Amino acid sequence: MEQFHFNNDDLDYVVDDYYDAADFDNDDPFSDVESPGNNNSDSLDSDFEDDFETRKSKTDTSALEARNGKDIQGIPWERMNFSRDRYRETRLKQYKNYENLSRPREELQKECLEVEKGKTFYDFQFNTRIVRTTIVHFQLRNLLWATSKHDVYLMQNYSAMHWSPLLQKGTEVLNVAKPVVPTLKRPGLLAQPLNRVQISTMAVKENLLVAGGFQGELICKYLDQPGVAFCTKLTTDENAITNAVDIYRSPNGLLRVMTANNDAQVRIFDAENFACLNRFSFDWSVNNTSVSPDGKLFAILGDSTVCLLADTQSGKVTGNLKGHLDYSFASAWHPDGRILATGNQDTTCRLWDIRNPSQSFAVLKGNMGAIRALKFTSDGRFLAMAEPADFVHIFDTGSGYAKCQEIDLFGEIAGIAFSPDAEALFVGIADRTYGSLLEFNRKHYNQYLDSIF
Repeated sequence: MEQFHFNNDDLDYVVDDYYDAADFDNDDPFSDVESPGNNNSDSLDSDFEDDFETRKSKTDTSALEARNGKDIQGIPWERMNFSRDRYRETRLKQYKNYENLSRPREELQKECLEVEKGKTFYDFQFNTRIVRTTIVHFQLRNLLWATSKHDVYLMQNYSAMHWSPLLQKGTEVLNVAKPVVPTLKRPGLLAQPLNRVQISTMAVKENLLVAGGFQGELICKYLDQPGVAFCTKLTTDENAITNAVDIYRSPNGLLRVMTANNDAQVRIFDAENFACLNRFSFDWSVNNTSVSPDGKLFAILGDSTVCLLADTQSGKVTGNLKGHLDYSFASAWHPDGRILATGNQDTTCRLWDIRNPSQSFAVLKGNMGAIRALKFTSDGRFLAMAEPADFVHIFDTGSGYAKCQEIDLFGEIAGIAFSPDAEALFVGIADRTYGSLLEFNRKHYNQYLDSIF
């Protein structure tokens, strides 16, 4: 993974080269449209007291407004000197996908599955600009989680925020601009206070919020307890970014935290007392890991074209997945535990049956850029795949991934999350003006179901 030195003053857009793509004309035809929050550095340390209530709801978009023709992101195309279609056309032509390895990709297109687009599995429900996701590293986009369809967690500058779609209210859960002091004190526990952490990755499951930082930090907070239970710097390595964190149950049912770092190490912690149980070393920076549903295997992806499968207990590599042409940054397991999806900077997602890992059984292609986020629904029916910007694709697994809904928007995508009941999909947009949180609801063809729930 690329190492950049970031400026602490403006976390919204720390690698401008990659983020300016979504900027609209600078004659600013919508200068009177209110943008929630400002970008001066003082606002980054804000405690988000009651300013949510005072922000104008006119910046939000409801399903009814969208049906009546309002842009779902609130972009006032009618006041611009170009149409949405023309802007989309220009973006597709001008967008530069970031590559670490420049390899010929002519053959790749032939491998990709022919997909029937235009399906609607999830309907637009709501877009809020009261909260807005932000990014600190252009390759890391796992900064959004839903623990129910009414509880969404996201990173906004130095704050981990909770958003309630039901109440349309945002609350700060954790502020990492201030000193973070661990509350758990045990002999031998390698905890240490942290300060002004730039959160690069996050996971929220089982009442636990785990965040990784740009300088190799790890922060663990129980959602129902005040303060931070555990925090530490995982490594003193200069190039130490915590690229991914995962919360999972081991085969014997115990809660574990797995971290993946740029120092080529994967570490496993007990989620009760935060003792480091194991560390496994690899030959390259580990950009992403994900644990199989039974807790026995984990996928290791990073600065290599090869993805690995390994045993969670021993770290022993049991499989080499070959086919990608660049570095990988995303993975997800189908709930049946047999299928693994991997996302790569070669603009594809490969699907592997781990019973026969010698080659992928399907290759799914994005429109513009790397595949930076992947999520399956809990029932295994859908796979969501996010590009760095503008597109989220939802594949119907029952059709062999051959039917797809394409969500077309503008802006960098900070993360995607299905609710555990698969009823809602959330998409975080990181953009100076149109940063927001989009909500989509699963489409039911039996209308009576909608009136019951």
